[in-house]
Amino acid sequence: MSHQVTIRPSGHSFHVQPDETVLVAALREGFSLAYGCRNGACGSCKGKLLEGKIDYGKHSDTALSAEEQANGLALFCVARPLGDIVIECREVGAIKDQQIKILPCRVQSIDKPAPDVAVISLKLPASERLQYLAGQYIDLLLKDGKRRSYSMANAPHDDALLQIHVRHLAGGLFTDHVFEKMKARDILRFEGPHGTFFLREDSEKPMVLLASGTGFAPIKAIIEHALHKGITRPMTLYWGGRRPHDLYMDELARRWAAEHVHFKYVPVVSDALPEDAWAGRTGFVHRAVMQDFSDLSGHQVYACGAPVVIDAARRDFSAQCALPPEEFYADSFTTEADLAKVK
Repeated sequence: MSHQVTIRPSGHSFHVQPDETVLVAALREGFSLAYGCRNGACGSCKGKLLEGKIDYGKHSDTALSAEEQANGLALFCVARPLGDIVIECREVGAIKDQQIKILPCRVQSIDKPAPDVAVISLKLPASERLQYLAGQYIDLLLKDGKRRSYSMANAPHDDALLQIHVRHLAGGLFTDHVFEKMKARDILRFEGPHGTFFLREDSEKPMVLLASGTGFAPIKAIIEHALHKGITRPMTLYWGGRRPHDLYMDELARRWAAEHVHFKYVPVVSDALPEDAWAGRTGFVHRAVMQDFSDLSGHQVYACGAPVVIDAARRDFSAQCALPPEEFYADSFTTEADLAKVK
């Protein structure tokens, strides 16, 4: 038996089949809710249950705390209605008509700008193009049925090749393969585009762009898209890493800052060693933002990286810097370790 879901404030409604989550049913019926990981680990799909009852599903406590659940919040990527329900959440019109495809691709090149980072360029069949928004991601489909999600690091106007950034995680099923066996001309399959992390072009607000590690990938795509479109809203990029080599495209970011007066770049390193001779900003990258922007009430924030960074930024920017929660856009890079916390 299906159940009806009504969305506030839009008034839109759709039906959820017994084997579906709220998010899956919404996307199937053409309603685009905000989402990221789709497995209860990142919190991007969080919204409010106004009426009715749900099975909250398996999720990480960091994505949805017991206190948040008690206050009526839920993760719609894992929640299943137990009857007709009314929810409150934002709908994302820009992805409503996107076509999600499964496509083959060929590894065109593999570059390693840092010891544990691979920049992989993927070539699609000559007759295919992937229509996506800067900031979205694809799921690589592995032979064992598992998936690995990676953001496109190139803007849509420059789509002759798709670029993804892969950090090596020791023991990682896919990343070990990338760093030990993958070679040019290998064939992969992927599904996409996915996600609701992209530039909101209808705003004139200054942007703070926050990246940790390879969270730089979708931020890079967003910046390149904005520069290509001639968007002149002030943009400040904060890119954090443990050591300087983690900022593996530092020269590119510095070139953007040199060539565009409305773009600023602040690299932040948390654990530099004496041999690094690091003379720049130190500490947690989101704290560097707070030192420079005590009032974010008139800004938009685009953040991507490890869940611990995203969660801290979301919490502290809202509580201490007056950032409106609806102006915080994030893509949390969940790993196998993060998924292990889903229970």
